[in-house]
Amino acid sequence: MVNDSKSIKTKGKRLNQLAQQITTLDTSPLYVYRMENKYKPVFGEGNPDADIMFIGEAPGAKEAETGRPFVGRAGQYLDSLLSSIDLKREDVYITNIVKDRPPSNRNPHTAEIDIYAPFLCKQINIIQPKVIATLGRFATAFIIDLFRLPQAGKKIGEIHGMIMHTTTDFGKVNIIPLYHPASVFYNRNLAAFIEKDFHTLKLLS
Repeated sequence: MVNDSKSIKTKGKRLNQLAQQITTLDTSPLYVYRMENKYKPVFGEGNPDADIMFIGEAPGAKEAETGRPFVGRAGQYLDSLLSSIDLKREDVYITNIVKDRPPSNRNPHTAEIDIYAPFLCKQINIIQPKVIATLGRFATAFIIDLFRLPQAGKKIGEIHGMIMHTTTDFGKVNIIPLYHPASVFYNRNLAAFIEKDFHTLKLLS
């Protein structure tokens, strides 16, 4: 990968063009809900040339209000986890599979994942990360299926913190499933696992 200013600028431009397509994606099942609530699409943000790409499932209310991923309580916890391994948001790239908020923060429907998945795949191909960190079960299942990894069907509790390997058109990529940062609000016992897994992530960065 060429890590020069021209390459970064080109990647940023391509990502911006892709984000614009999301803005006008009126075929999405979530488009009307977005417009009715004056929400914004949440495409992603961070370093367009990042070595580490975080992928969650879908934005929540705070994210849809601001158009930025992971800015609520879970985002604050994610920021602290990044800080614990000497990283900042500007160092990584953060996005979700689904780019619009599902009503009542419900789980994404298959049709919603299907319409946004091609955009995520293009984001991955533009950024060309060395590490993909999945946040939660939906993102983990999606990436495992996308790269046809042998861990398909396994629960996040079985494979969190496990380093998986795949080869893409742009080179080798390490994949590490992580618990979603919001999970700690429902089960404080997960905090130790999450923090340990982030230190495993640090070894890959």
